[in-house]
Amino acid sequence: MISELFNKHVEAINKGFASLNQDELSGAAIALHQAFCFGDTVFVCGNGASASIAQHMACDFTKGTRNDEKRYFPKVVSLSANIPLMTAIANDIDYNEVYSYQLESMAKSSDTLVVISSSGNSPNIIRAIEVAQDMGLLVIALTGFDGGKARELADIKLHVNVPEYEATEDCHQAIMQLLAKICRTAVLSEVL
Repeated sequence: MISELFNKHVEAINKGFASLNQDELSGAAIALHQAFCFGDTVFVCGNGASASIAQHMACDFTKGTRNDEKRYFPKVVSLSANIPLMTAIANDIDYNEVYSYQLESMAKSSDTLVVISSSGNSPNIIRAIEVAQDMGLLVIALTGFDGGKARELADIKLHVNVPEYEATEDCHQAIMQLLAKICRTAVLSEVL
């Protein structure tokens, strides 16, 4: 039983990685690297486990890709991190505005938004994409299943064709880590 579940999970993850468009992955890496080089901010958000990945991204990119010698200081802000602010927006305005409201207050047109949504259909994620694009931000979406509306709207689509949450989230976590490694390597070797 455990062996069968393990094999199916690994198979689903492998299917997800195989379905990832390498050109889109390269585009995301270049966009993030350029944002950091120009001192722009990358905002990231998600719900549930995707919020955890957003938090992890803010940690790993801020700490793990910084290079003092080359003055490469990544600014990554997780919109999923400020619980008091999120609950105030949800309570006083609408839960669908918890990320878009923050973007309107903090973002500028040269910034980037990374959304993480397995289904790609979370209303607060879609609203964040719409507001970000209205403001001129580049939008990168990590999605699973069929990608939903987030995949349709995003400028850069990091889609894994996996029809379950667990394997999709594992793929998204690995993609986030890979992008951090690419950015870190680019700083060290100036390959991008």
